[in-house]
Amino acid sequence: MTIRSFGALLAFLLTTAALAPAMAQEAQPAPDSTAGQSAQPAEPPPDTVVAIVNGKKVTRADVIASAQSLPAEYQAKIDAIFPALVDRLIDLTLLAEEGRKENLQDDPEVKARIEQVTNQMIQEVLIRRYLQKMMTEDAIKARYEKFVAEQPAQTEIRASHILVASEEEAKEVIKQLEGGADFAATAKEKSTDPSAKENGGDLGYFTTGEMVPEFSQAVFAMEKGDSSKAPVKSKFGWHVIRVVDKRPKVPPSLEEMHGQIEEVLSGELLTAYLTSLRTTAKVEKFNPDGTPIAAEPATGGGEQQQQPQP
Repeated sequence: MTIRSFGALLAFLLTTAALAPAMAQEAQPAPDSTAGQSAQPAEPPPDTVVAIVNGKKVTRADVIASAQSLPAEYQAKIDAIFPALVDRLIDLTLLAEEGRKENLQDDPEVKARIEQVTNQMIQEVLIRRYLQKMMTEDAIKARYEKFVAEQPAQTEIRASHILVASEEEAKEVIKQLEGGADFAATAKEKSTDPSAKENGGDLGYFTTGEMVPEFSQAVFAMEKGDSSKAPVKSKFGWHVIRVVDKRPKVPPSLEEMHGQIEEVLSGELLTAYLTSLRTTAKVEKFNPDGTPIAAEPATGGGEQQQQPQP
């Protein structure tokens, strides 16, 4: 069994042995004893001592902190399983003490693991603080404006349609509309689109590419207020179309995109930060076999350099 798998097994055994019974008990329906009860007592202070292990005090804050690595279902019921969490932390404390008795704190493997975790924590704190400093609301707004400027201008259309099975039916619908029939009423009566019974054929606003090509090509060639002069065929059947509105597409607001912009900007800021660190660092890279990686020859704009004359 590897060290990694043994550590995972230990964590699993400590979790299931101490917490599973408490979770099972919590799952049982409790009797109704709310009548006449007063409000729940205030939560004890974090420094409340909940155990003493060989003279070492264990506080409520220690117990709660020890549960942060547990699955979410355990963390959601910390108060219910608190006694089991205390027992779990007692076991972990005893294991740590026993290891110190064997001077494992000076063991090269332990020191290497500590250094690895320390480096990881340093990296995470450094990145978090850097992003907190750089990702101001002004920076987010500027990145949003850049996003908007990069988007191509788009037109969106609001249209209604009547979908029928044959070209002859579509032509008859066009004839009725030209004779003064109400479009929405006709859609509710004749359209095979199931939603037409509720919305009278209204498709809402959409941009080119959101509809099948034949439909999109026909509708974006029309103007506001236009109706089909001829049926439009697609894989769904035959369409009779009316353009209700046509307008420039408004980009989503900064408020709507705030989270997405933050995510994009975080990646860009971190990439730029790492690039700046590399420019001032001396980095050497090697092949998998340990041999040096040959430097790429400098090029002079693609032209062959002249050889020195003898």
